[in-house]
Amino acid sequence: MADYKPRLKTLYTDKARAAMKEEFAYKNDMMIPKLDKIVLNMGVGETVNDTKKIRSAVSGMATIAGQQPVITKAKKSIAGFRVREEMPLGCKVTLRGEKMYEFLDRLVTVAMPRIRDFRGVSAKSFDGNGNYAMGLKEHIVFPEINYDDVDQMWGMDIIICTTAKTDAEAKSLLKQFNMPFND
Repeated sequence: MADYKPRLKTLYTDKARAAMKEEFAYKNDMMIPKLDKIVLNMGVGETVNDTKKIRSAVSGMATIAGQQPVITKAKKSIAGFRVREEMPLGCKVTLRGEKMYEFLDRLVTVAMPRIRDFRGVSAKSFDGNGNYAMGLKEHIVFPEINYDDVDQMWGMDIIICTTAKTDAEAKSLLKQFNMPFND
């Protein structure tokens, strides 16, 4: 098992790099964009009323990501929102390396087809620097989550960071990984 390589990482090294080098006419192999990291973020606004809800979100994200998330806390008190300083408001996790490729593979091949009325992801969600952001309304689309154990549905932000300089390069890279754009 020591020589195990995620499926998408193999796809990137075998096919995607060559296809992108040809498409964008890179002179050097180091110019070819690659995935840098994937950041998962879950905001749990209900913790204002019940701080135990954060545990449910953290355990769900840990199951999905395969590593322990960091609890995000409020930086300032906001009386209008009944938020106190250092109050837990959500959780996030940064995936790199093998876990990043495994997560992207599960997202594209398993989770996205399970989304109700799914017609692809927006091709306009790039930030101008080669990073892609998307959101999920329900975290239960991942098969690791047991539907019977879920007490509440949580939304989730997914940010895919690449080393691409432009949105066109990043889109081409994500298309190599079979990202279902709706253009």
